[in-house]
Amino acid sequence: MKTRLLEVTSYPPPRAGWGVRVEFLKKRLEREGHECVVLNIGTSRRIPSTEYETVMSGTDFIRKIWRFSRRGFIVHAHANGDSPTGLLLALTAEVINLACGRRPFLTFHAGVIQRHFPREKNAWLVPVFWLLFLIPRRIICNSDAVKACISRYGIAPEKIVAIPAFSRQYLEFSRVQLPGDVEAFLGRCAVAVLAYVRMRPLFYPVTLIDGMAEVMRHRPDVGLVLCGGTGHADVGVWPAVQEAIRRHGVQDRICFVEDFDHDQFLSALERSGLYLRTPITDGVASSVLEALALGIPVVACENGTRPAGVVTYVADDPQGLAAAVQHVIDHRTEVVAALRQVAAPDTVADEVALLTS
Repeated sequence: MKTRLLEVTSYPPPRAGWGVRVEFLKKRLEREGHECVVLNIGTSRRIPSTEYETVMSGTDFIRKIWRFSRRGFIVHAHANGDSPTGLLLALTAEVINLACGRRPFLTFHAGVIQRHFPREKNAWLVPVFWLLFLIPRRIICNSDAVKACISRYGIAPEKIVAIPAFSRQYLEFSRVQLPGDVEAFLGRCAVAVLAYVRMRPLFYPVTLIDGMAEVMRHRPDVGLVLCGGTGHADVGVWPAVQEAIRRHGVQDRICFVEDFDHDQFLSALERSGLYLRTPITDGVASSVLEALALGIPVVACENGTRPAGVVTYVADDPQGLAAAVQHVIDHRTEVVAALRQVAAPDTVADEVALLTS
């Protein structure tokens, strides 16, 4: 039977986090004959596209959830523990879908360290999380560790399904030429460090600049490619990053990229000396597994769930970041040789099977 799903989520552009996962999911659902509509609540939500429904206001959001629910669509909401606004949007979508006689699905993204999750982080939001987790027929999360944290809100463990976000589709790409400024920058750098960063505190962007500036003091051949852009920054973060760059005098050693598509990101990753991952809330992170699968060393802040082979440091320690990056650069051959082969099962198929069963 054909299933009708309404994905309530951020969606590319920009290509980041769970938006990329939903893009793969949408394509798979449609290929199998199901109907999938994306209600885009991300930063591109007001940009018209044939790929998704726009959301122009809070009223527009509620009206469209109601309209699609009445037409028989099952809501698949997406949220994490970083944004109370995101939690309320997901909860609103669930309640409206339930009122129309549907039992929605929820995917709860990211790892065990988030701004307001697990329950010990914010007692005031525990009732919101409880209701968010109570309503759906099934909850999808990235790992058994996150599943255990969700169950502590009083949710039956058998209702929660751990499906890793990484899937074989993430490794399917065509090697492409990068934008001219990026190509020129890579041509000047013997060692390029690639990082995806948003201008938010838990990405530790100032720590990133301070640590990489220390590396650059000793290695004039190292450059930093920062993907993710500077738009939609939390208050005060981007000015602090600009000040750190000015203070260290590393303006010419950093290349900012607003966004890469999938082919561009993996093409840039293959040409990098290492991949640097700074957010602490991201869990395993698909981009980390992409890098490891391509044989690219990874330096990442420790969050308790980094895969084997990743060189870690304490999230807010710029000296630790610098030491980890310098270690990988100096011993890259040995680090690459020690990397284990990364399994890439088709978890998108697993998720589609759950959503359409």
